[in-house]
Amino acid sequence: MMERSEVIDLYRRHLGEGQGRVATILNLPIEESASGALVHCSDGRDLVNCGGYGAFFVGAGHPAVLAAVREQLDRQALSTRVLINEAAARAAAALTRVAPPGLTKVHFSCSGAEAVETAIKIARANGRRRLVSMTGGYHGKTMGALTVTARSVYQDPFRPLLPHVAHVPFGDAQALADTLGDDASDACVIVEPVQSEGGVVVPPDGYLKAVESVCRERGAMLVLDEVMTGLGRLGAWWGADLEGVRPDAVLVGKCLSGGVVPVAATLVSEQYFAPFDADPYLHTSTYSAAPIAMAAVRATVETIEAEGLVERARTLGERLVATLRRLTDTYIPHLVAEVRGRGVLIGVEFVDGHLAAEFLMDLMDAGVIANHSMNALPVIRFTPPAVMGDADEKRLGDALEAACAATAQRFPRPAEAGA
Repeated sequence: MMERSEVIDLYRRHLGEGQGRVATILNLPIEESASGALVHCSDGRDLVNCGGYGAFFVGAGHPAVLAAVREQLDRQALSTRVLINEAAARAAAALTRVAPPGLTKVHFSCSGAEAVETAIKIARANGRRRLVSMTGGYHGKTMGALTVTARSVYQDPFRPLLPHVAHVPFGDAQALADTLGDDASDACVIVEPVQSEGGVVVPPDGYLKAVESVCRERGAMLVLDEVMTGLGRLGAWWGADLEGVRPDAVLVGKCLSGGVVPVAATLVSEQYFAPFDADPYLHTSTYSAAPIAMAAVRATVETIEAEGLVERARTLGERLVATLRRLTDTYIPHLVAEVRGRGVLIGVEFVDGHLAAEFLMDLMDAGVIANHSMNALPVIRFTPPAVMGDADEKRLGDALEAACAATAQRFPRPAEAGA
């Protein structure tokens, strides 16, 4: 094994000076392996993985997923893309079987951003030249996806982006209606059921259904970006299910491969997929539907079903939100504005971004990996795996308490500071 200093030096020289600098400042250890809810580090510590940007819903190295991938790896990892492949057919059938009603077509890709790009191209192929997304939303950083990711800090260095794009406030269906106008037959609306990178923003009850109604009334195409929220993360198979919404397309990623290989998908209705049906070479990718990824997709869907992970995500999330509220109310009520979430997508919003960064470091010291929210720096985001057992949950609770206590010691309440 390489020394930590050697790894950081290689990061600085080849992967980016900034990454090496952050690793040095935060004293980040080297990940050596992972299993279930834990990441095993070179310094001997085991960290509870509530980060990973949502990729580890079924934990790391789930035996059923690994077995499927190993079997496929021994047979054929990648395909010719000329012949047809059983692994792709079976994965598509498994995913569309659990998809929202009407989404019977699927295009596989390697990342959530690619899934967004696919949806944009499908919209364009159907004459939808206008794109409408939500302020605070996050859809990726490739050029098309970046256009609908409404944050100037990511957009400005790369302008001009795609034309004919508007952003409206998340949670405001009337603002969407006003922007679309009476005739939105040239428009495509992209929205997250819960904004993840926006700071785990849960919209008002009925919002998603109202968005669907506006799109249907005005003739707009409706795309739900469920790259983070789909496949059980919210305690339902899809955010769409929470309000009985039937979108025209759903974007899937993050945990789709069980945390084993990169894969994402764009699920589409037959109506909107028609241009791709007519010309199968209109939108292609060398690694689309790679057999090794397809084995992981099918195994992941089957694992979520077999282990009841959707319901486990709901009940686990309820307990963790209650724990976080109790601990922050006890130790740092003066620093935390709100604890919120749905299922195992949970956010802790601090009164400013500096305090969130301090808490993130205290979490690491206490043995927990979490993530900043890219579009809301005051919010720390927790995406724990739904496979957490009782011992994992206790370990996490103890670490959260230690982190809250450490942050409180450095940033005491005003009365305590003056005592």
